[in-house]
Amino acid sequence: MKTARLIRYGNLLLIAFAFCTFRYGFLELQAGLPLALNNLQFLLLTISAVCIGAGGFLINNIIDNDVEKKYGITEGMAYNLYMGLNIIGVGIGFYISNYIGTPSYTLIFILLSGTMYLYATSLKYTIIINNIIVSCIVAVSVVLIGVFNLYPSITPENKPYMATIFSIFLDYAAFAFIISFIREIIKNLRDTDKDYNNGINTLPIALGKSRIAKITVALTLIPVAMILYYIDAYFVNESGMLLYALLYVLIFVLGPLIYFMIKLWTAKATRDFDRLSLTLKVVLAFTALSIVVITFNIQNNA
Repeated sequence: MKTARLIRYGNLLLIAFAFCTFRYGFLELQAGLPLALNNLQFLLLTISAVCIGAGGFLINNIIDNDVEKKYGITEGMAYNLYMGLNIIGVGIGFYISNYIGTPSYTLIFILLSGTMYLYATSLKYTIIINNIIVSCIVAVSVVLIGVFNLYPSITPENKPYMATIFSIFLDYAAFAFIISFIREIIKNLRDTDKDYNNGINTLPIALGKSRIAKITVALTLIPVAMILYYIDAYFVNESGMLLYALLYVLIFVLGPLIYFMIKLWTAKATRDFDRLSLTLKVVLAFTALSIVVITFNIQNNA
């Protein structure tokens, strides 16, 4: 139960942590990189993402009739809080979008909020689609940092440089997508009996828990392969090996993934899947922090 609670609140902390890490541990350290948002506006962007994320978690619990048990509030109070969080999140998004001169970007915040509502009310009951939707939301959150900080400052002169920086966000977003997709399958494995009793069709119910567990182990080879590829492609430069970055990624990102694969073979109880889910959250947190380690290592090797 404690692990489940840590995972639930850790989602919001991870959003804020990732935003701040990419901004202050990466973008701020790039020489000559013009950023569109000042510190206050970036804080507002982070608050907007956290509010919309919190609203998504809340509406999910409302639909599952879990708000009184998990939060100690009535369903009516929960709906009011849900509306308030989304109004704040989308309202701040409207302000930020207008500030950078692209008011149409407000649609991003509206779509994120709307997608979370649709997921909670209907999409979460659609096999595979539910897993993809959640994973896409996580990936979009990463890209959001780059879009609002970089896009308004692009000029013909700095366009190649900006494209390189933005491609890094896309790489991290792709990694976050696959880790989140795997985590959603773990949640399905944990809730198999509950979902079956509620008439909800998920991958473990459709194909069997044992088979899906083995498929998930195979899927985990994708982020492992991504890590090995980037180590080979980017951790060796003209100045030599990025030793600190290499050790960090091997110990704190690749290590937990291998641990996850081993433990998944024997996972059976709810607490086992909760711990596996938490492990993937730890992977995401250390992955976000890796941008700081890599940036520091590059600058000190230059």
